[in-house]
This record gives sequence, C-alpha cells and structure tokens, in this order.
Amino acid sequence: MRILFAFLLFAASSFAAEPKVGPSAGSLLIHGGGALTRETIDEFITLAGGKDAPFVIIPTADSNDDWGAQYVEKGFLARAGCKNVTVLHTRNRDIANSPQFVEPLTKARGVWIDGGRQWRLADAYLGTRTVIELHAVLARGGVIGGSSAGATIQGSYMVRGAPEGNHIMMAKGHEEGFSFLKNTAIDQHVIARGRLDDMLGVLVVHPHLLGIGIDEGTAIVVKGDRAKVVGKSKIAVYDSAFTPGADGKRYFLIDTGGTLDLATRRPAQ
Repeated sequence: MRILFAFLLFAASSFAAEPKVGPSAGSLLIHGGGALTRETIDEFITLAGGKDAPFVIIPTADSNDDWGAQYVEKGFLARAGCKNVTVLHTRNRDIANSPQFVEPLTKARGVWIDGGRQWRLADAYLGTRTVIELHAVLARGGVIGGSSAGATIQGSYMVRGAPEGNHIMMAKGHEEGFSFLKNTAIDQHVIARGRLDDMLGVLVVHPHLLGIGIDEGTAIVVKGDRAKVVGKSKIAVYDSAFTPGADGKRYFLIDTGGTLDLATRRPAQ
C-alpha cells in the first residue's frame, strides 16, 4: 500500500509539473530590447552552464550579412569571458535545413537571437531543421535567449512581422513565431516606445493568446510555467479574460523581481 501511494503521488506530481505554456525542459530568457543589465547577462551565462559552455549567436534579424570575428569579439558573450561562441546565419532556407548548418546547435548549451526585424528570422528558419534543433537545445536542458526581435520570435504568434514596417501588429503571412512559448504573443520596447496599448487589438482577433509586453532593459526568465522578471523596468500582461480595474486598463504590470504564472496568466503567489 505504501509503495502504491508513493507511485500515485509521483505520477500526480509529474502530471501537474508538465507546463502548459513554457518549455518542458530548459530555460528561456526573453529581453525587451535596449541594453542588457549585468544581472541579465550573468543569468543567461549561468543557465547555459557557465563561461566555458558552447554558445551560438543568431544575428539574422539584422539586415547585415557580414558577421565575422569582430562581431563576436564585440558581443556581450565574448566581453563577459565566453570563449566558445559560434555565429549561425543564413537567408537561404535550403542551407538552414541542412545538417551541416545546424551542427553547432546540436552541441550548444546557450543560443542568443539578436535584434532587428523578426520577419527575417521567420523567413529564414521557420519550417527548417534550424527550428527543430533550437527546440532540441531546450529539450536537453539548455537556454535560448533573445532581445527585441529575438524576443518576439520566441512566441507562437509573431507580432510586428510585416516587412513594410514594425508599426503593423498583425501581418498576414508573417504571424508565426518559433513557439518556445505556446499560445503567446510577445512585444518589446513597450514602455520606452509607447506601445502598451498595441497588444489589445491582437487579442480582439486572437482572444486565446497570452500577451506579454516587455520593456527595454528588462527580461523574463522562463522555466516551465514560471516567468521571473529581471532588469530595470516592467512587463505588461494581456489576457482577454482580464477584468479592468479602476484605472480602466485592460492589462496589468509586473515589476522587476516579480513572477508571472504563464498557465494562470496572473502574478505567481
């Protein structure tokens, strides 16, 4: 009887622990753009296993195509003392789907997706072996981080994906992200650029989504269904079932140091 009880308790806890929104294994660091704080850099490196871990940087959201040694040397990973850093970049989907191209991802413990325009990331990598290997990084306990465009691409619904301009929140044919967070849309620079109300229209059309807006210099660190806010500002949380308070706002804010429960879409107790 005691063995049976122990087994049932283990089974119940395992079932309850399966995330509804976040990754089942590994971690995400989703940054709202602007400068990275020292705390955020240290958190990302620690989640990857330390400065000796193998890292991959994906700069494809930028319009540039020249990513040599100087780019790595100037990056935050090299300046923090990380030596094993590889750049992964292409705009050719056949290359992105090749075993040779994704080989660095099969060894990576930390992947950083730089900022720019998120549609460039989607056009290059969606539906290819690259995205499959990115999910594999998480499955073996690694960390994927990204800032600005590298934040938005981590959701399942991609906002501001129009090549015509980032003022367009919903662009047909450019609405799919990498789905590291399920049923989620992620916006960035939300307070610094006056974007706090922009997500509301997305939830009118897609009411099932969880909306997360992250300000500059701020990030969420996601493990399972817990998202801890780090950095120097706030995040905004949008849920079509949220009842506005006395201020009439259809979203709520969580300060740095707070935690969002991604499954309940409310601050964690």
